[in-house]
Amino acid sequence: MLLSPLYGERIASAFADLFTSHLVIAAQLVQAAKAGDTEAAEDAEKSWYANADEIAAFLGSINPYWSVQEWKTMLYEHLAMTKSEAVYILTGQYEESIDIFDRIEALALRMADVMTQGIIGQFPYRF
Repeated sequence: MLLSPLYGERIASAFADLFTSHLVIAAQLVQAAKAGDTEAAEDAEKSWYANADEIAAFLGSINPYWSVQEWKTMLYEHLAMTKSEAVYILTGQYEESIDIFDRIEALALRMADVMTQGIIGQFPYRF
């Protein structure tokens, strides 16, 4: 697991569970949107943001160099862009979906940088 070498199996497993939930909720949201089930889509989206809150709080709790608010902001931005990308694809707006995909990739790289900087800050002698 991704975090186990630094944080141990328990923490790595908890993060993996949160991240798995993130992906499952995303799939539920897309399925509901494709089916035209507005209520289920809204419920899934609320769950998705609640999961983002949990991920941000979790990361902030395991590393003093990671800000809960910074993670929450990045995750919310990620969710909004991912939703837009799905809508563009489902409605055949492929040029727009490519543009938003590029923005999602840039955000993912920024998130990776934040994660890396936090790990280096917390464990400077391991690198």
